[in-house]
Amino acid sequence: MAKDVHYSDKFRVKPGHKLKLKKVDAGFKGHHETEEAAAAEVEHYRQKIAKMQSLLYAERKRSVLIVLQALDAGGKDGTVNHVFSVLNPQGARVVGFKQPTAEELAHDFLWRVHPHVPITGEIALFNRSHYEDVLVTRVHKLIDKETWVDRYKRIRDFEELLARNGTHILKFFLHISAAEQLARFAQRLDDPQRNWKISESDYAERAYWDDHIAAFEDAITATTAKHAPWFVIPSNHKWFRNLAVSQIIADTMEGLHMAYPQPQVDLTVIRRKYHAAERAERRGKRRRRKRR
Repeated sequence: MAKDVHYSDKFRVKPGHKLKLKKVDAGFKGHHETEEAAAAEVEHYRQKIAKMQSLLYAERKRSVLIVLQALDAGGKDGTVNHVFSVLNPQGARVVGFKQPTAEELAHDFLWRVHPHVPITGEIALFNRSHYEDVLVTRVHKLIDKETWVDRYKRIRDFEELLARNGTHILKFFLHISAAEQLARFAQRLDDPQRNWKISESDYAERAYWDDHIAAFEDAITATTAKHAPWFVIPSNHKWFRNLAVSQIIADTMEGLHMAYPQPQVDLTVIRRKYHAAERAERRGKRRRRKRR
């Protein structure tokens, strides 16, 4: 296992640097050549995430918010299935943000988001997020530049508020090429179990590819920060996407240096009571045998 490869460093978007997605190779696959070769490493990080979640849940001092964004067919659902299925549902939550309802549109754009942020001890995963309101709305000219620039500031303030309250934020853009997206659309057509995912908007949105890319570049550049970093993950190879995302999350959580809390009871007393109960149970069993 190549422990010296740190994807958090490699794929982190540096604050103050303009992101250019065309400079990121969506087909990058690191030191592994095949899914089979990477399987053990992916599982290693999945199990580390499970262990760290147990500590997070027990400690109840902080929370983790994970944001997944991508173009259509970018792999958000696949990441949820393959990376996060290891989590205990008691301490994890997945929230999908669809087209806003009439009630949500009547409020400020962050109104529908805040109730879903994680409580202490919890991991919350946003499958799409508050960023939709500076992406889709911009591409389809539902807001003007002044509005989306102002929303960048509101997002920065919102994420800073969460961070100050103990939420550790990790944001992932799952980067695929236009050719890979078209290939995945074809797979949906050919696989009856994926037909339900097909929509006319998938193909209609391809006409806005460059606009979507520009919107992502600007939004990510404007909102990446030390306390709320963005990572651009090459995602043409699904297995590499899973490896990079799982490693970044596992290593970040490990770096929180969490610990199980001290027991709230005197263990010496509890052990004494346990042994007394155990002896009483044995005596009871002997008496029941004698009666027979």
